Amino acid sequence: MKDKLKKILDEAMAQIDSSDRLDRLNEIKVSFLGKKGELTSVLKAMKDVAPEDRPKVGQLVNEARKTIEERLDEKREIFEKAILDEKLKSETIDVTLPGKKLAMGHSHPNTITLEEVEDIFVGMGYEVVEGPEVEYDYYNFEALNIPDNHPAKDEQDTFYITKDILLRSQTSSVQVHEMEKGKLPIRMIAPGRVFRSDEVDATHSPTFHQIEGLVIDKNITFADLKGTLQEFAKRLFGEDTKVKFRPHHFQFTEPSAEMDVTCFKCGGKGCRFCKGSGWVEILGCGMVHPHVLEMSGIDPEEYTGFAFGVGLERITLFKYEIDDMRLLYENDTRFLKQF
Repeated sequence: MKDKLKKILDEAMAQIDSSDRLDRLNEIKVSFLGKKGELTSVLKAMKDVAPEDRPKVGQLVNEARKTIEERLDEKREIFEKAILDEKLKSETIDVTLPGKKLAMGHSHPNTITLEEVEDIFVGMGYEVVEGPEVEYDYYNFEALNIPDNHPAKDEQDTFYITKDILLRSQTSSVQVHEMEKGKLPIRMIAPGRVFRSDEVDATHSPTFHQIEGLVIDKNITFADLKGTLQEFAKRLFGEDTKVKFRPHHFQFTEPSAEMDVTCFKCGGKGCRFCKGSGWVEILGCGMVHPHVLEMSGIDPEEYTGFAFGVGLERITLFKYEIDDMRLLYENDTRFLKQF
């Protein structure tokens, strides 16, 4: 048995030393140490060894196994080192070269402004609501007190898909959807993309973004409207910002007004930006027209409310003193990375 073990060990050493590839070592390991290997067959034959010799034979088998495993590990390290050296030669890296710089993006100026506006109104208890961009003419016009053939439609000429379906020209349609749900009171803003057939220039685009606001509750007055929008302006443009309301006409509010804020460049002293007036217009607002409430199933004798609408691009241009709206849409990273 001792001679047989020596013969197995010598044969294993010879095969390991003569092996020329890494996978050959695995074949040798299976051949000698596997379940059907040479050393395993010796252990299975232990039943034929005299009881007094079994400890000695078992020790010899374990020593042979250990020797074979050690030689396999040594040979494997040699192969792996050779493979690594070859790989390093073929994949040489010049560590003195500058690394690849990952370009990190950030939010668009419109998104930054929108998130700030949403934070302001959510902090005042408002809900942010979204609605469909493809809308029925009823919700975009008629339910807002703008019937067919009304002159106000000309000011919001939009893109019609069919006679009754269009791309919304204002997010006020979202307000109608919310009023029709009948869940009162309502405190909401509706930001979103709108469409009008405007020519592209420094202050106009056929697609832009609006933020509409709506409050419906008992005993809501114009004073609530003024206080809310004054607080909004101060938080968005600074505590020194003053507001001014000018009478205006909107078909879906009565009374209606346009709100101006003190010029951001001159602080109200008068400059080229505000055309010497010290004020810039930022939004339209008013008390919700009783007929609009009635069409949405709300009793105007019990509930009143106010609404306002501001162009997102407009306040973005003012906030960052950008003089051309088209810059927001050109995706020029030289411009966008400034914000």
